[in-house]
Amino acid sequence: MAAAQRIVIENCSIATVDADDTEYASGYLVIAGNRIEAVGAGRAPEGLENVVRRVDATGHLVTPGLVNTHHHFYQWITRGLATDHNLFDWLVALYPTWARIDEPMVDAAARGSLAMMARGGVTTAMDHHYVYPRGSGDLSGAIIRAARETGVRFTLARGSMDRSEKDGGLPPDFAVESLEGALAATEATVKEHHDSSFDAMTQVAVAPCSPFSVSTELLRQGAELARSLGVRLHTHGSETVEEEKFCHELFGMGPTDYFESTGWLGEDVWMAHCVHMNDSDIAAFARTRTGVAHCPSSNARLAAGIARVPDMLKAGVPVGLGVDGTASNESGELHTELRNALLINRLGAHREAALNARQALRLGTHGGAQVLGRGAETGSLEPGKLADLVLWKLDTLAHASIADPVTALVFGAAAPVTASFVNGRQIVEDGRLLTVDEDAVARSTRDEARRLARIAAQG
Repeated sequence: MAAAQRIVIENCSIATVDADDTEYASGYLVIAGNRIEAVGAGRAPEGLENVVRRVDATGHLVTPGLVNTHHHFYQWITRGLATDHNLFDWLVALYPTWARIDEPMVDAAARGSLAMMARGGVTTAMDHHYVYPRGSGDLSGAIIRAARETGVRFTLARGSMDRSEKDGGLPPDFAVESLEGALAATEATVKEHHDSSFDAMTQVAVAPCSPFSVSTELLRQGAELARSLGVRLHTHGSETVEEEKFCHELFGMGPTDYFESTGWLGEDVWMAHCVHMNDSDIAAFARTRTGVAHCPSSNARLAAGIARVPDMLKAGVPVGLGVDGTASNESGELHTELRNALLINRLGAHREAALNARQALRLGTHGGAQVLGRGAETGSLEPGKLADLVLWKLDTLAHASIADPVTALVFGAAAPVTASFVNGRQIVEDGRLLTVDEDAVARSTRDEARRLARIAAQG
């Protein structure tokens, strides 16, 4: 890093979220190129070379960038619909509309989803995209291009469905792929876009949608494909009581046992929701190091229930936070999920001892990085890690009277983002994106939402 250009951030509170939860009431952080070079208490060392910028971060808390572990970007253009439905009724209501998406719609929706997250402190995003209607264009390419231009680190979970209405599934027949087509398209996406390097900006996972929308063979062969290509696996699991009933009726076992029978437990796997997990399910996830994407707002919006996050953490299950699709979490923000995860889990069996502020912050940063398989590279502020970090402004009316900055961030109102860095590059300044025109993105999402609504109304 000797010749790298340096950015020095000083006079700020720092929550490193390292293994010891090291914090500094007043400290500094040095970025060299795309890496964190140093972090510590007091002022930055004298004599640093190639310092191109010094940031006086008085009144700020610096944390690792937030890591989103579950999302469906395309839903940005179907927000505000089916607002009083449970999961299955919501899916039945929306699949006929989703089945008519095309590349321009997905491009606009991805840009809207990414912009909303990035301006709120997300530095690593993911998208579980599983709706590929025939003739809809290069949807995966559009999503990856949008993430690259927004400037966030990104994982595309290339989803798929092969169980349509004619097979007893929910999606229309023309909105699903064949087993062979889904596997071939997924393999092609991995080979074209996945980067396995330490500082990769784009990675791809294999991600059949859910037990009730894919065949057993797609799950089994999808797992085999992912492991042959050396990439991770993602799906929905144990989201509702209806799903558990479905698995028992169709497969003679619960979701966790079914997943294990198809090769879908392991340290290279993470699942969204995991709301309805018994003790043996949690033990199986802990034993195999299977990860969980906890989506508190979506789970509440769809009345799915309260995931047993405290029990998962105690057992050693890797847990991160997810926005989930914005048709079931209209805000589209992850920093609000820090607060929602803490509050919703306190409604469960553990009450006030369920989660604290620092545990919530860890879920949204290092926990998420672990779940995505990137805990060695990002998720905490440590020398040698990638320079993905956020400066939260905490000296305004909304937070100034809260003495502890981490408590202010998690318990307080959504904090303004003064600066967000990804890979050492600043992408947000004073709450606005530097990489894209937010107003243009808003216009395109509105236009594509209206176009989709017209097409869907025509049947």
